Amino acid sequence: MSEKNGKNDDNKEARAKEARAKAMAAKEAAAAAAAEKAAEREKAPESSEPAPPPRLKAFYRDQVVPAMVESMGLKNPFQVPHMVKIVINIGVNEAKENIQALDMAREELAQISGQLPQIRRAKKSISNFKLRENMPIAVRVTLRGNRMWEFLDRLVSTAIPRIRDFRGLEPNGFDGNGNYNLGLKEQHIFPEINAEKSQKLRGMNITFVTSAVLLEKVEDKDAVGLELLTRLGMPFKKRAPKGAAKETAAVAA
Repeated sequence: MSEKNGKNDDNKEARAKEARAKAMAAKEAAAAAAAEKAAEREKAPESSEPAPPPRLKAFYRDQVVPAMVESMGLKNPFQVPHMVKIVINIGVNEAKENIQALDMAREELAQISGQLPQIRRAKKSISNFKLRENMPIAVRVTLRGNRMWEFLDRLVSTAIPRIRDFRGLEPNGFDGNGNYNLGLKEQHIFPEINAEKSQKLRGMNITFVTSAVLLEKVEDKDAVGLELLTRLGMPFKKRAPKGAAKETAAVAA
């Protein structure tokens, strides 16, 4: 019996040694394969052609800038106003009672913008609204560069045409410095949002910040911002000239 037990122990040790040897060989083979892949990546030539710019950015550079140089009578194309950033903000009132609503809004805004939003908190406490200081109540994202141009392209070409009974954007949302504020009633106009999984309609405010404020010699900066956004494809209603509303009211009186 003792001889049989000794043989069994020897067999177990031999099998264990074989298993360890196979495991070591597999590790060495995996390490060698990883080293080969790394060497191939280092040897691979870098792409000589850079990635193409966003479509709307190229359109601005090739079409909008020359047109605005002519319409504004500018001498230098660098004087033409440009897009600085786009800020998207969603208020989540129910986050005071259900924090999961804030997570859902953040996820949807990330899908829309392609960038992780920032959580905004209350700056002060308001007892009538059951609001405490530092309570999370909104999500916000700021887009610049290529992400800004890509979002604006999707907004103009895909999202805005899906608004129900759309008759044009109101041109009264400018702030006096050429920046435009757009309010949307629902997020389902964006194709990135799955309406079946979305639990609630959420409105949002989108701010388009332009460099029109830097034009010191221009008095009506809103008109410049309106021309820029219109040439970029924003479908505005016709803007009434200044004083037209007062004249209409006077005639009606």
